[in-house]
Amino acid sequence: MTARPAARARRRSRRDADRRFGMRLFGSAAVAAVASVLFGLLLVLVESGWHPLRRLDAGAALRLNRAALDHPAWTGTLRFLSDVVWDPVTLRAAVAVLTLWLVYRRAWRLAAWSAVTAVAGGLTGLLVKTVVERARPDLPDPVAHAPGFSFPSGHAMAATTSFAILLLVLLPVVRRGLRPLCWAVAAVSVLGVGFTRVALGVHWFSDVVGGWTLGLAVVALTGWSFEAWRADAGIGRTEVTEGLEPELGGDDPEEQGRTP
Repeated sequence: MTARPAARARRRSRRDADRRFGMRLFGSAAVAAVASVLFGLLLVLVESGWHPLRRLDAGAALRLNRAALDHPAWTGTLRFLSDVVWDPVTLRAAVAVLTLWLVYRRAWRLAAWSAVTAVAGGLTGLLVKTVVERARPDLPDPVAHAPGFSFPSGHAMAATTSFAILLLVLLPVVRRGLRPLCWAVAAVSVLGVGFTRVALGVHWFSDVVGGWTLGLAVVALTGWSFEAWRADAGIGRTEVTEGLEPELGGDDPEEQGRTP
């Protein structure tokens, strides 16, 4: 008689896990939809030269440019962060190393998702820049220069996609007590990248917001596709809710978490 309660408990646990997995899948789709709509709206406002947005961009650029001119040491720190620590090349190199580690771990799904998301983010940003052709800020006394077009910010987009990839892949292998710290580092870095680009006078504020929202849309769309694939493959009945593939914490990511 004890087998029946145990079987019912297992079925109830699986239903609860499937419900949580469905909520994650719906959440990914919802974030992708909202981010895409916000980016589309911002793109329309930028292309139409909406006066309130232009005034906001110009005011932020001039105020931060004056602060940068008054504090050369502070400006040097911003350059180092923007050109070295948070440079897209640095962040994409980190994602490339992560992808190679996933291949070594035989986490083929995550390796493919990581590579596709990083490449899709870079190509999408470049395509939008080429189509919009927005000029960068032209300040009286610039403290930095950058080539190419302005909208969206490539630095902001690369930071959003790269830190999202790192978080969504590595959270399952990080101790639970350290996960809030990981989220905090990612958030500060993404916001910090945006601030440095505006403070250095190489992007408008709306360029940075555009990079954030477009990067979020790309990650959410690829994440939604990944979650849908897991659902089709019968993977996802797990008690862990953080990260794209919680089974990465096991010995064999390809064998963990499959439905019996």
